[in-house]
Amino acid sequence: MADPIQRDPEILGGTPTFRGTRVPVRTLFQYLEAGDPLTLFLEDFPSVEKSEVLEVLELASKRLLDDEAAA
Repeated sequence: MADPIQRDPEILGGTPTFRGTRVPVRTLFQYLEAGDPLTLFLEDFPSVEKSEVLEVLELASKRLLDDEAAA
């Protein structure tokens, strides 16, 4: 599967977004930090697939674990 995150200077000034959308990845984390369920994010942003959200969360988890292992 292609990387679910894109960074394009022509889209929101290069802010990381879900591929093929203008939905910033940070918005997902803002929803989760606020305690909102994943289903609400998906309802509010129907252009983002659940599989893409899960892949982004997996990437974030791996990054966090890699950073902890390197410390």
